[in-house]
Amino acid sequence: MRLRRSAIAGIALAAAASLTLAACGGGSDDGSDKTDAVITAYGTEPQNPLITTNTNEVGGGNIIDLIYAGLVSYKADGSQELEVADSIKSDDNKVWTIKLKDWKFSDGTEVTAKSFADAWNYGATGANAQLQAYFYSPFEGTDDEGIIVDKGTEMSGVKVIDDKTLEVTLKAPEALFPLRLGYAAYYPLPAAAFKDMAAFGKAPIGNGPYNLEKWEHNAEAVMVPNKDYDGNRKAKNGGVTFKLLGDPEGAYSQVQAGELDVMDQAPPSALTTFMTDKTVQGFEAPGTVNGTITIPESLAGFSGEEGDLRRQAISKAINRKEITEKIFDGTRTPSTDFSSPLMPEYTADIPGSDVLKFDAAGAKKLWAEADAIKPFAGKFQVAYNADGPGNKEWVEALTNQLKNNLGIDAEPKAYPTFSELRAKVTDRTIGTAFRTGWQPDYPSVYNYLGPIFGTGAGSNDGDYSNKEFDKLLNEGLAATGEESAKKFADAQEILFKELPAIPLWNTNVAAVAAKGVKNVEFNWQNKPEYQNITK
Repeated sequence: MRLRRSAIAGIALAAAASLTLAACGGGSDDGSDKTDAVITAYGTEPQNPLITTNTNEVGGGNIIDLIYAGLVSYKADGSQELEVADSIKSDDNKVWTIKLKDWKFSDGTEVTAKSFADAWNYGATGANAQLQAYFYSPFEGTDDEGIIVDKGTEMSGVKVIDDKTLEVTLKAPEALFPLRLGYAAYYPLPAAAFKDMAAFGKAPIGNGPYNLEKWEHNAEAVMVPNKDYDGNRKAKNGGVTFKLLGDPEGAYSQVQAGELDVMDQAPPSALTTFMTDKTVQGFEAPGTVNGTITIPESLAGFSGEEGDLRRQAISKAINRKEITEKIFDGTRTPSTDFSSPLMPEYTADIPGSDVLKFDAAGAKKLWAEADAIKPFAGKFQVAYNADGPGNKEWVEALTNQLKNNLGIDAEPKAYPTFSELRAKVTDRTIGTAFRTGWQPDYPSVYNYLGPIFGTGAGSNDGDYSNKEFDKLLNEGLAATGEESAKKFADAQEILFKELPAIPLWNTNVAAVAAKGVKNVEFNWQNKPEYQNITK
């Protein structure tokens, strides 16, 4: 296997491996480009109320990331700097001492060590059934799914020493632990949240660069600058409003007309022209977001050895190069693993990864082997949300390839909105394969593996479980450098055989902004740095 490090990798690993993160100054605030203009951006309706411990999708995550500040924050290149934390230190990578700066929530109450401990304990309490619970699984006092043992409500590994000091004890040493702490699952919550969490999720109180002023469902989410925020991501505009539009083509037309300021992914109809379209500003760059399809083991014909063979057959029957070129005009890059080549610990040429290469004859052979175990009956459907740019086109192309290359009855199944699709996935009533993807929460290959395929993980939509895979992940977290990368690569070998999700491609930045919009920059998550955009 060939190990390759990216620029992001070096920065991120160096920061985390130091064991001590020095306090950093806030972001630039010279006011030279600051305006009072409100920036409008394309968005999707959040699946759930805006609770940090229960939001694991992009529509809600975009809002939460702007209204909260974590212990650390990430720069556009994926490197991290301290935010609410004044220091994060450990002598052994297992017991971490976190000191806090003076900080307030937007309701005027103090952000304390208890604000973090209470939020994390709420997320890890089994009775609360939070989608982000898996992120607490490294903490002492939780099970492998991140749930507090013995139906408890407080993790033994999280202790409030005083208002400004939090002590975290992990089950095993983890050198990269600080790298996690800028993600939403680790944000603090004010005391007001715990009085009525359902009501709080409709009108959350944060501690980040913006306050949520209004959330009109399926229409817009309006955020205004938090004047008391003094962190790394100060707002240089008069606010950010996500337009929760269900029509990507219409949204692109609005950008052309100057009615929408930024769209983070151009629709397929514009991919051949958006860089030369004189009515918009186009942006292109390699990206870290991946696209997959998930086939639950609960589907008839997709369990055990039969299921492994069918998933491998489907993967080999997909001509990724053809779809990325014809549908996406080269703005997607066919997958080579379950993560992204831009990530730390990325490993090229993992054994078994040839299952991602188009091979129609090999696909038919594998499908026939599965049929020899038990003949397949019925349709193979792939569900998607129609409000996502390009979803209709690529799912139609993919199912047509499966129909032609495997000789099966394959077809798309459309849901009008992302939230409707996710509701079916979350409550396990979808009854079909479905489109999935991952925008990394922090820059590490592990983040593409553990939260999605770890036993009991909140984003484990296919309910995959493999104890050897879980073991390798934990060993990778305890290791550093190339040893860590090797463990994650070994874990992916298992995934390539069992394919709980089928990697398709990595999404490059292919975005547009209206003319006159300034300071548009895309970060390591393929997301605009919204706080810096002006006009």
